[in-house]
Amino acid sequence: MRAVCFSAFGGPEVLQLEGLSDPHAGKGEIRIAVRAAGVNASDWKKRQGLMDQGLPQTLGYEASGIVDELGKGVTDVAVGDRVFGFCADGAAQAELAVLTSYAPIPPTLGFDVAASLPAVIETAARALDQLGVASGMTLLINGASGNIGGAAVQLARVRGARVIGTSSLAKLETLRSLGAEAVLYGNGMSDRIRALAPAGVDLALDVAGNGILPDLIDLTGGPEHVITVADFAGAMRYGVRFSRGDDGRALYVLSQIGELITSGRFKPSAVQTFPLGEVAQAHRVGEAGSTTGKLVLTVNVHCEQVGPDRSKEHGEI
Repeated sequence: MRAVCFSAFGGPEVLQLEGLSDPHAGKGEIRIAVRAAGVNASDWKKRQGLMDQGLPQTLGYEASGIVDELGKGVTDVAVGDRVFGFCADGAAQAELAVLTSYAPIPPTLGFDVAASLPAVIETAARALDQLGVASGMTLLINGASGNIGGAAVQLARVRGARVIGTSSLAKLETLRSLGAEAVLYGNGMSDRIRALAPAGVDLALDVAGNGILPDLIDLTGGPEHVITVADFAGAMRYGVRFSRGDDGRALYVLSQIGELITSGRFKPSAVQTFPLGEVAQAHRVGEAGSTTGKLVLTVNVHCEQVGPDRSKEHGEI
């Protein structure tokens, strides 16, 4: 099979499409013929050498596709099923991938949108769990109009929480359409929030990482009421919890999201797609911050499994 790899740290030009051995599903796992794979900021951080230091490396932790191999003990899906989920070994941007956590794709979704969901909804649900968001609470989400922020707004509303979200002027109406009370970023933001919630807010989630943790602490009454998924340095400085996947993942949300989408209570973000061979361009777009949706790589249906001669192909993308 072909997979996105790199053997040196650097810019997008180090990315290669390499022929690798086909992976196989272990106990409790499934293998899919990948139709689409999500691209995240962690991908270019890895490529730059800011995370894992070993070389060579593959990329991708989320994908969607068709089940083509079942690991021992798997009985909840069958070969041929459409699924999406997480690839724990970080090799989802490939023609074949092994998923360790997965769920059926909602019937109304295409593969591209399904591949955009796992990291976004898990991050949002995990943060809400760690904050203890529940019915009747008022939650402030800083950066609520992005992919994770928008997911957090909707999942919090499902829990019965009141949500106040901050965004730029251009995104205020979008934010309102997701069920949040929208507040403009910038000078006077805290005053605008207090006008909506004179008694303050119960909890705050920082998705933007734009340096306003002190304001969130003031609005909620203490750092123990605030979580950030975007500002590690600020969390250390102000005693705010930084949400990590190794704190315990909210994988249950994979199996719940289908019903929420079907019932109209959750609307996925838009996606911007690139063919697998254009992964370098996807990185350039992502690093430039020039997209408003989730970046997704698509795999040609005719190239999901390659023959012995083609598996040796590789080259700069």
